[in-house]
Amino acid sequence: MALVVTEAIVLHAFDYRETSRIIRLATREAGVRSVIARGARRDKSRFGSALDLFAQGTAQLQLHPTGDLHTLSGFDVTRARPALAAHWARFAAANALSEIVLRFAHDDTQPALYDAYANALGALEEGDSVAAAAGLAGAWRLVAALGFAPSVTHCASCGTALDPDARAKFDHRVGGALCPACGRSAPGARELPPDARAAIAAWIDGETPPTPDPKSAQSHMRLLREFLNEHLTDHRPLRAFTVWEHGDWGGRPR
Repeated sequence: MALVVTEAIVLHAFDYRETSRIIRLATREAGVRSVIARGARRDKSRFGSALDLFAQGTAQLQLHPTGDLHTLSGFDVTRARPALAAHWARFAAANALSEIVLRFAHDDTQPALYDAYANALGALEEGDSVAAAAGLAGAWRLVAALGFAPSVTHCASCGTALDPDARAKFDHRVGGALCPACGRSAPGARELPPDARAAIAAWIDGETPPTPDPKSAQSHMRLLREFLNEHLTDHRPLRAFTVWEHGDWGGRPR
């Protein structure tokens, strides 16, 4: 077995037998990995609370040459992120981001994806009022790091520069916004106003556009979900994303 020491974030965890837990980790050096933390459920476990959801730290992995389940020999927490569990809006958005990583990432080195995920969780910790915008920004940056960000400033079909002040059709299958000529060949495509395209472009580029109002945020979530579903190879629904999209979070604490 090869020992790998890498930055990691807990994506998902569940109990296994009487004393262990199986963890899904997003790692900077080894992609997304499934690991077993033996003895993690014992009262005097060396892991303690290190394996809480969204915890970030340094993981010591024993990677098996065959098989998909590896061994977690240690996890030193550097950032626990309890604030993400303190409010439904932040928690739901963080779960949706984790689901994107789980469903689209691979078991190879993806430092840009790891950094985008870590930064997105960090932004969600900053406050409840910006949870929707922070979640949308993080999701689109994950999509960009995964390599299939939509084209919103140029036609996704012919490459023509789009008028920044005009509405444009958005085709999930083609991969983005369309010029008027190409848009005529996509009658079922959604039409986006210029401010929506500008917001998506800003989120992808790591900039901070104006925070969308609740109605606009819902429209952005729907567009993002449709885009993600178009590019999922297994066609299974994004359940955590759906909870985030349709949740009436208001301001109630978790």
